Amino acid sequence: MSQLTSRDFESLKEELKKRGYKLTPQRRSIVDTIIDNEGKHLTTEEIYDEVKQRCPEIGLATVYRTILLLEEMGVVYKLDLNDGCSRYELAHVNETHRHHHLVCNSCGKVLEVQDDLLEDLEAQIESTYKFKILDHSVKFFGLCEDCKEK
Repeated sequence: MSQLTSRDFESLKEELKKRGYKLTPQRRSIVDTIIDNEGKHLTTEEIYDEVKQRCPEIGLATVYRTILLLEEMGVVYKLDLNDGCSRYELAHVNETHRHHHLVCNSCGKVLEVQDDLLEDLEAQIESTYKFKILDHSVKFFGLCEDCKEK
């Protein structure tokens, strides 16, 4: 699990300040919750449930607004895993693209593929279509190892 350093939080504070916002204790708690639950792909409501334990006074609307702001800033990515929910994960500075996800159709487990499997395909697309790819999102649906064995 990667933690944001104090320098990362300073950068986040500066970016918020440029946009006319502050890194309030509530916003910091939301970011901390996303970091602490990295790899779990939480919904806004799940993030709210976790944050409420740290900040009992926080409202669901504050969490929604903050998640949208963090997504706009590129701090988090929204994931659609075809389950009717928007889920969120931390955006890593060193990732040039989002990582791929393996989604089990049976139990709903989500595994992350750390390798970028599409580098060659991207280069071919960029060359053929003269199209500069900035990002991509790939999800594979199937059965995880446990469900496959059942």
